[in-house]
Amino acid sequence: MRDVVIDEIFAAAKNNRDILFISADLGAKALDDFRRDLPDQFIHAGISEQNMVDLASGLALSGKTVFLYAMAPFLTARCYEQIKCVIASMNLPVTFIAVGVGLGYDHATLTHFTPEDIATMRAMNGIEVLSPSDAVSARAVVDRALADPAFRYIRLERQAQAELYNGNAGSALDRGFAELATGEDVAILACGYLTHKALQARQELAEKGVSAGVIDLLRLKPIDGKSLAAVLADYERLVTVEEQILDGGMGSAIAEALLDAGIMKPIKRLGMRDGFEVVNGNRDELHALYGIGTDDIVAASAAA
Repeated sequence: MRDVVIDEIFAAAKNNRDILFISADLGAKALDDFRRDLPDQFIHAGISEQNMVDLASGLALSGKTVFLYAMAPFLTARCYEQIKCVIASMNLPVTFIAVGVGLGYDHATLTHFTPEDIATMRAMNGIEVLSPSDAVSARAVVDRALADPAFRYIRLERQAQAELYNGNAGSALDRGFAELATGEDVAILACGYLTHKALQARQELAEKGVSAGVIDLLRLKPIDGKSLAAVLADYERLVTVEEQILDGGMGSAIAEALLDAGIMKPIKRLGMRDGFEVVNGNRDELHALYGIGTDDIVAASAAA
């Protein structure tokens, strides 16, 4: 997913000298071509993410199309004040690309976790928050960013993910979500990595006689509450699941959007609760610890 996004920007940059890529990380192999072939359009900022944001603001004010790339915690929490005071205050068309969101850097523990990035970044004034779940949707997201530069935050997984969109995610991106599987009893809403676990849970629920639909939230801000409510109208109940602290996360965003659209549905939110334990472990172990694993999704979705 990460390499697809970088390669897409690189291809566009070869035909547009105003596209600039600023990175605080050199760990992605896809960056090698960018550095070698377009040295005047690639800037390695080093471990200096806050300065990287300030640099991007000046370039954007000069008419450049700027993409910033770094590990998720260092591009969000570390740079929050700079983003708020420099980018958001002037609504500059800078795209922030964060890799390893949620618990993606599982063994690195809290310094590399971002259980709060949805809550914090969607609180930014004027931002669009996007969370693709496979390479196809990631390509659609970055193509939109190239065609229509704006203040955006794109959440990416480190590893490749199974394809969910069969070659085209444009219409889903237009709505901000996709109903990847239909059901009658419960709708499971997720984004990114956990969309794949939601689909696994759907298969297990079918064996229990529970008909579950799966909704992939590609756009976490803004959410089109009316369109989402129309898709969810026939479901008896909703379950949201996320690698985020529940306060202000994806589940909160969905509940707010539906409430603003005048729709009330029973919602069970699965996520990391305040006071969560900080431990080292692989992603599945952490999901089990925080109550957001496949078994937890199945249990919550099967409950009357």
